[in-house]
Amino acid sequence: MKQSDCQHTCSDFHSAIEFLGRRWMGMILYTLMSGPKRYNEIHSSIDGISDRLLTERLNELVNAALINKNLIDCSNKKVEYELTASGHALKDVIVSIHRWVEVCELEHKSKEASS
Repeated sequence: MKQSDCQHTCSDFHSAIEFLGRRWMGMILYTLMSGPKRYNEIHSSIDGISDRLLTERLNELVNAALINKNLIDCSNKKVEYELTASGHALKDVIVSIHRWVEVCELEHKSKEASS
């Protein structure tokens, strides 16, 4: 691999990790993996997220084409969010990170218990 290819790949990888690593981003994607949800369903599924931040993150995910915002009826107040094909492509990544966190937590608890 040429140096320029590596730099481009590293830059893209870093950008993706930074984007997905934003506060609550992974949890929003994880919540939508089980199917389309309305705003309040997402909000109630994520303990501690503010309305302002949830709205901001949902807009970022829509702009990144990872989720769709679909009108349920003619009013702008009734919308539903769902993963796009690109959003679904992240499922294995999000699930793997979730499992990794669980394993690390178990290892940490085991070390504390043995101390």
